Amino acid sequence: MKIVFLLHNAYAIGGTVRTTLNLAAALAGRHDVEIVSMSRHRRHPRFDVDPRIALVPLVDTRDGSADLDRPEYARPATDFPAEDRRHRQYSRLTDLRVRDYLARCDADVVIGTRPGINVYVSRFAPRRALRVGQEHLSHDAHGKRLRAVLARHYRGLDAVVTVTAADAEVYRTRMTLPGVRVVPVPNIVPEAGVAPSDGRSTVIAAAGRLVPGKRFDLLLEAFSAVAAKVPDWELRIYGGGAEKEHLQSLADGLGLAGRARLMGPVTPIEAEFAKASLVVSASDAESFGMTLAEAMRCGVPVISTDCPLGPAEIVTDGVDGRLVPVGDARALADAMLDLVGDGTRRRAMGQAALESAHRFDAAGIVARYELLFAELRATRHRRAWSRERDRAVNWARRQLRSLRRRLPGRPHRDLLHPQGG
Repeated sequence: MKIVFLLHNAYAIGGTVRTTLNLAAALAGRHDVEIVSMSRHRRHPRFDVDPRIALVPLVDTRDGSADLDRPEYARPATDFPAEDRRHRQYSRLTDLRVRDYLARCDADVVIGTRPGINVYVSRFAPRRALRVGQEHLSHDAHGKRLRAVLARHYRGLDAVVTVTAADAEVYRTRMTLPGVRVVPVPNIVPEAGVAPSDGRSTVIAAAGRLVPGKRFDLLLEAFSAVAAKVPDWELRIYGGGAEKEHLQSLADGLGLAGRARLMGPVTPIEAEFAKASLVVSASDAESFGMTLAEAMRCGVPVISTDCPLGPAEIVTDGVDGRLVPVGDARALADAMLDLVGDGTRRRAMGQAALESAHRFDAAGIVARYELLFAELRATRHRRAWSRERDRAVNWARRQLRSLRRRLPGRPHRDLLHPQGG
């Protein structure tokens, strides 16, 4: 089977890039896999790409590239939806290159990896191929206007794959997609490749982009209460972003200089997690919670806010970690203090986390995708009939509304049940 992924930029760093490369590499052991990168801004990808995977860049944005001189490059994209926040990074040249690639594509499965790219897949992927749209964010993370665009174009897909069961249910409830399977499949989280934590260090770790939604400010506030009671413990925050200076000022203002350290971005993160005894997330929302699963792979118990949508599907409260209310610094501090003060329980949770993380093994995730592809092929005609029936019903409703407008004085029930004379 030939499987093609359409990716925003395979040469960049990002969660979707990393998880796509993980899945592509796992599938490449059994299938012919190709990754099509919408753009290319550097010579080599920042992440290692499995040599079995063909990497196809569409638009070269490096200095001196001939693509930069093409008139289509200076024009905005019209096929890629303007409502997708990445729209400015797309051009009419991208549209045309995607169309040309998909017109010649001989794939059995075409998978998009972000909303605007899923629209490309819905509109232009060959009809013989299975068309799958992955959602690495969540339904509610998209603006209202984008959701309206997706509700229209996602009807042309065979499946929408979310990373959590909770988000799949939101899509089923709020977006009418006749004939489209909406299924959750979590991300692959590879084995750490480092010795697991022994749970004896005095380090609490956190990782993520330094942006408001990750609530590192709340974490610093909670850690200040921990630091006051256990002076030998320290907090290490890994990541970069616009909030760096603000967070450093906050840490200094809380008297945490030397106790709470901004470590900068580190990739891969597993070696750093393995040095910690706890990993904490204070986010307001997570589409999946990749850092939680990565920490569990390192045998580290995790403490997370019970935010929508991912943590509750990753962490079993009281078994391999703790879940606390969103935005509650005191609850976060209390959970950290409980585990800081109980090494036996902390290490037991770390062992449970290590065992629980096998849910994210590549073999199991690949099996779920292969089962989905088989089911989509087996139900293709039935699902097509469901779509056609829905179109017919919608057409009939539009005709009825039109008729009502033409006869404004006639009751609706009389239109449906005219009385003869």
